[in-house]
Amino acid sequence: MEIWINPACSKCASALDLLDAYEAEYTVRHYLEDPPTPGELEEVLARLGLEPWDIARTGESAAVDLGVAAWPRDPAARPRWITALAEHPSLIQRPIITADDGTTVVGRTEEAVRAVLPRDPSGAR
Repeated sequence: MEIWINPACSKCASALDLLDAYEAEYTVRHYLEDPPTPGELEEVLARLGLEPWDIARTGESAAVDLGVAAWPRDPAARPRWITALAEHPSLIQRPIITADDGTTVVGRTEEAVRAVLPRDPSGAR
């Protein structure tokens, strides 16, 4: 399992605490220092079933500077959004967790984080 975090983010800290409480094995990616490539973003978006604008933090200063709030949200604009997220990783919603089984979530809630935890033999998480 991999989790994309910003160490200064309280939602990321909460997600890590929950993963640790369940003794989950994971790799941390500090995505501001090691930004995802456009290809990685495409893969994560496909796993999430979302569009790039769905995971964009439009209130960030970079988003305001780029004027993303006014960008179209349609298939033709998708590459522009992907490029912006790759070039300005602070625009990416966090944390994003990708489990080994392909399950991927934006782990902003305890329920979302629990969705990627492995099941024990009884089927409980």
